[in-house]
Amino acid sequence: MLASSAEQPLTLGDALHAGSRTLAAHTSNPRLEAELLLTHLLERPRTYLHAHPEQTLAPAARAAYARLLARRAAGEPLPYITGHIEFYGLDFAITPAVLIPRPETELLVETALDWLRTHPDAVAADVGVGSGCIAIALAVHTPRLRLHASDLSAAALEVARANAVRHGVIARITFHQGDLLAPLPQSLDLIVSNPPYVAVPEWDALPRSVRQEPPLALLAGDDGLNVIRRLLPQARQALRPGGLLLVEIGEQQAKAAQALAQAAFRKAAIAVLPDLAGKPRLLMVQSRGPHDESRQQ
Repeated sequence: MLASSAEQPLTLGDALHAGSRTLAAHTSNPRLEAELLLTHLLERPRTYLHAHPEQTLAPAARAAYARLLARRAAGEPLPYITGHIEFYGLDFAITPAVLIPRPETELLVETALDWLRTHPDAVAADVGVGSGCIAIALAVHTPRLRLHASDLSAAALEVARANAVRHGVIARITFHQGDLLAPLPQSLDLIVSNPPYVAVPEWDALPRSVRQEPPLALLAGDDGLNVIRRLLPQARQALRPGGLLLVEIGEQQAKAAQALAQAAFRKAAIAVLPDLAGKPRLLMVQSRGPHDESRQQ
C-alpha cells in the first residue's frame, strides 16, 4: 500500500513499486498500468518516471494516486480512468460511452488500408463507429477518402466527432445517428464494422472490466450474431460492384459468419482472416463486380 501523508516521503520509484503490488491481482501488466496511472496523474511521460525515481510525491498527489489505483483494482478499465488510449499509432479520447479499442481491431484497419491503396477516392462507411478509431485511422492514412459513420448512441457520436476534430479529419467524415446502414447513403465502396458480437449467455463470464463497457456495443443476442445477421443484407444492397465489406467477428463465429455471408452475397469472394494470435477475427466479403448475383433482388 502507498504510504500515508503522515509517514516518510514516498518517491516515484517506491510509488510505482507499491502500485504494481496493488494491481498484481487485477491485471496481467501491473507495472505498466501503475506507470500509466502515475503519468496520467503527473501529466509527465513514462520516461520522466524512469529518469527521476528519487523524486518525491506531494501528499495530495500520493492520495490521488492511491484513488486511481483503487479504481483500477475495483475493475474500472484503465482507458476510462485515463480518458484515452492509443490505437493504430493514434491517441483517442475515450469515455464510458464507447467501447474501448482493442489491438485485434487493427487487423480490420490494416486490411482496409491495403484495399484503399488502390481505391484512394472511395466512399466508405463505418457502421457502429463508437470512439471513431476505425474511421479516423482510415481517414488519417487515406487523404482523399470520404466517410460516413453511424451509431445508435448519441453519446458515442459525440466522442467520435471530438476525436475526428482532434485528428483533423472532421471535414471528411459525416456522422449519422441510427441503426446500422439505415441512415447512410446506399452507394458505398467500402463498409467496415466492429459490431457487437458477444452472446448474451457469455456476459457473466466476461472479465469484470469488460462488463463495465457499454452492453449496447457488446451484446448481440443468444449466439452473438444478431447484429451481423441484420448487417449483411443491408451491406449487400449498399455495396457497389467491386466493393469490400470487412466485419470483425468473435473467434468462435467463423463458420456461422461465413455461412451468413454466403447466403447474403452468394457469388462474392468470402474469407475469414486470422488476427496476430491466429484466431479467426475478420470476415471479408469482396464483391466480384457488376455481374455479382449478390446485387440481384
